[in-house]
Amino acid sequence: MAEALLEGTKLRLVFDGGIDNEGNPILKSRTFNNIKKESTVDQLYQAAQAISALCKDPLNSVERTDNLEILG
Repeated sequence: MAEALLEGTKLRLVFDGGIDNEGNPILKSRTFNNIKKESTVDQLYQAAQAISALCKDPLNSVERTDNLEILG
């Protein structure tokens, strides 16, 4: 039976940078590496809110990316 081993977690914040000349949204992102693997969704959301308070652009979305190694 295969098994998954969590190797790392990243937190990505996507900010609303406005609208371009053609009316399309401009999205800017910032990725934070070395996030604690055991961080809960609530903890990551609170961290994202705190970081976004220091930024000029409004926060559009928060994403968590887990890297898994699959062992056979």
